[in-house]
Amino acid sequence: MTAKTIGILVTGHSPAELAGEYGNYADMFATLLGTFDFAFKRYFVVDGEFPESPSEVDGWLLTGSKFGVYEDHDWIRRLEAFIREVHAAKVPTVGICFGHQVMAKALGGHVEKFKGGWSAGPVTYTRSDTGEEHVLLAWHQDQVIRVPDGAEVVGKTDACENAVIRYGDWGLSYQPHPEFSPRFFEGLAEARKAAIPEALFEQVKKVEVPIATDKIAQEIGEFLGRNR
Repeated sequence: MTAKTIGILVTGHSPAELAGEYGNYADMFATLLGTFDFAFKRYFVVDGEFPESPSEVDGWLLTGSKFGVYEDHDWIRRLEAFIREVHAAKVPTVGICFGHQVMAKALGGHVEKFKGGWSAGPVTYTRSDTGEEHVLLAWHQDQVIRVPDGAEVVGKTDACENAVIRYGDWGLSYQPHPEFSPRFFEGLAEARKAAIPEALFEQVKKVEVPIATDKIAQEIGEFLGRNR
């Protein structure tokens, strides 16, 4: 059986001081999904590098980013249009953080900075579809405030009502970062600590609880790898 090819739409760059040890966000997802028989193609859409067709791979994965989906950048508007093409072509798609938000916005949802502030560090996500709770790493203030018509919210936290969204058989998206290892997250928090309140940084600068990485990796891999 031929390996499925997953296109990773890279929407941001990892901090330069961490890239040497941890690679870029696409590398982290390739590691996360390393137990699956996938080949990966990387498209740095943040730099204007886009696929030619929504059907040139078997599945798509959208990464996180330091940008907001509401910011006025040509590549973001172009990405929204591409997501709508992928949706119409029914190519399985998974989004993470910024990817989660831009999928929602592209299909008619609304994203803004959450008035309740940041979510950062280990956060417990409650799933309505499985009845499980997962501790995952969060790093965001922006949230999906209104989901698109037809989308189903299947995961939330106390401070994020629309944290995991399913779009039927087409899409699945997560606000948290299953691709972040605890050590990378600690480096990220240090590199970008000016972005969050000092008291919050002191709470999250060390990750000392188990993270449900393997559970979510399995869910993502099965979603992207299923036969259409």
